[in-house]
Amino acid sequence: MSLQQSVFRGFANPVDPAPDELRAWAFQPGSVPLESMPKDWDLLVSGDRLIGTLFDLAMDRSCPARRFALHCLYIYAADGIRTNFKAHPRRRLRKLVEQAQELGDEMMLTWAHNTLVLMAKPQLFDYHNWCEGGLVRSGQRLS
Repeated sequence: MSLQQSVFRGFANPVDPAPDELRAWAFQPGSVPLESMPKDWDLLVSGDRLIGTLFDLAMDRSCPARRFALHCLYIYAADGIRTNFKAHPRRRLRKLVEQAQELGDEMMLTWAHNTLVLMAKPQLFDYHNWCEGGLVRSGQRLS
């Protein structure tokens, strides 16, 4: 059964969804609209436990919730960098950036580029861009 054919049956715990639940939802996001999720759900799911799943979804051009997953990658990157990698391991973020550079399309290459720019210049952090979806919507490449 492919990911797209998985039937989303809801989250056992929306505040802490399982990777398979998040994956099933991502291919049927209209079944539980983001507006009905807990406040700041994007911030809640953008942690180490789900980052691999979110990365896979952001890399999948056929995923209806791809932009949401990309938004979560921006949150994850910013959170790691802003906390000097106390929130998330530097090595994990670097591995994701390398994978995006090797296999990603333009959206993922832009995320990887912006993440490396923020690593080099943390003062460029802007909450709206990194945590409220500004860079996802604009597609802007930082310099």
